[in-house]
Amino acid sequence: MPIVNRIAAFHDTMIAWRHDIHAHPETAFEEKRTADVVAQKLESFGIEVHRGLAGTGVVGTLRAGKGKRAIGLRADMDALHIDERNDFAHKSTNPGKMHACGHDGHTTMLLGAAKYLAETRNFDGTVHFIFQPAEENEGGGRVMVEQGLFEKFPVEAVFGMHNMPNLPVGTFGVMPGPMMASFDIFEIVVTGKGAHAAMPHQGIDPVVVAAEIVGALQTVASRTTSPLDAVVVSVTQIHAGDTWNVIPNEVVMRGTTRSFQPEVQDAIEPAMRRIVDGVCAAFGASATLRYERRYPPTINAPKETEIAAAALVDVAGAENVRRSLQPTMGAEDFSFMLQAKPGCYVWIGNGDSGHGCMLHNPHYDFNDGILPLGASYWARLVENTLAR
Repeated sequence: MPIVNRIAAFHDTMIAWRHDIHAHPETAFEEKRTADVVAQKLESFGIEVHRGLAGTGVVGTLRAGKGKRAIGLRADMDALHIDERNDFAHKSTNPGKMHACGHDGHTTMLLGAAKYLAETRNFDGTVHFIFQPAEENEGGGRVMVEQGLFEKFPVEAVFGMHNMPNLPVGTFGVMPGPMMASFDIFEIVVTGKGAHAAMPHQGIDPVVVAAEIVGALQTVASRTTSPLDAVVVSVTQIHAGDTWNVIPNEVVMRGTTRSFQPEVQDAIEPAMRRIVDGVCAAFGASATLRYERRYPPTINAPKETEIAAAALVDVAGAENVRRSLQPTMGAEDFSFMLQAKPGCYVWIGNGDSGHGCMLHNPHYDFNDGILPLGASYWARLVENTLAR
C-alpha cells in the first residue's frame, strides 16, 4: 500500500499547519501556543483532548469499535535556541528560536494521522496521540512518564518517529535494539594554585592538569570499556584565565558522554572519577566532578520493531525500509517511554534538507514532501496493530 489517498488529499493543509508551527517556535516547557494549536485541531477532529502533563503536553484519545487494546503514538513539539538563517516566508518570527530539528514536521504528521483516523475509524481499540514538550535537553518525555502518562493512558506499546536528513525521501530506517545513544553531561573544576606565568614553579598550573585530563579521559573508551562497546567522552568546553601572564587558579571543563548499553552508561562516571582524581593527585591539584545523567539509550523492542517494520513496508515497500543502518550517537528522550513500555522508534528519510545541512543547523528545514508519508505510516501502524 502506498501513501493513503485521503491523507494525500489534505497534503496542502498539512503544509499550512507545519509552516504555522515553524514560524512560531517555542522551546522546552514553553510550547503554549503550539499546544493550543494541537489541542484545537484534535478537538476539531472529534478527538478527546487531555492537557497538563509536563506542563504543555497534549494527549488526544481516539476510540473505535469495542476492542480493549491500546497503543500510543508520540511526537515532539519543542524548538531549539538557534537563530534561523533561512529566508522563506515561514521562517521563525521568534528571534533566537527555531525549529531546527523537524519537530514541527513530527507534530504535523501525527496531526495528519489523527485527522485521518478520526474520519475513518478503521481500527478496533484505542489510540493515544502523545504530543510531548521539551525533547531537546530537558527530558519532557521523562516528565510525562513520571507524572503518570501510562497510568492515565494505558498502552501495550508506544511508537515514535524522527526525520533523518540525507536519508532519501521515500525511505525509512528501523532496527531492533539500540537506535540512539544515552546522553549524559559533566563539569570538571580543576583547582591548582595561581601564579605569575613567568614563575610557574611557584604555583600549581591547573591548565596543564586539565590538558592531561582531556587526554586521559579518552582511555574510558580505549582502555576502560570493551572495544566492542561504543563509548564517546567529549570535552566540549574549557574555560580558564583572564590574561596572558597569569596562571589561573582554576579551570572549568564541560562535556558529554554517549553509549548504547545501560551497563556501559553506568560504568562511565566511576571511570571518569578515577581518572580525574588520579591525574590531579599526580600534579598536587584537586578537582570536583559533577556528572548528570540525562537520557538513557533509545532501545527498540524486537516484537514492536517487527510491527513497525510491517507498517513501513505497507507504505514504502520492502526495498525502501532499511533494516541495517548504524545507530547514531545522538540521543532522544523517547527512551524514557521505551523504558516504561515496549515500543519502536523509526527514522523517516528527509532527503536533502537544504544546503546539505543536518539537524540543529540554522539553515535546516523539514521536508514538506514527506508529510503524507509519515502520516500514512502512523495510520497503517494503527490499522494493522488494532485491526478490526
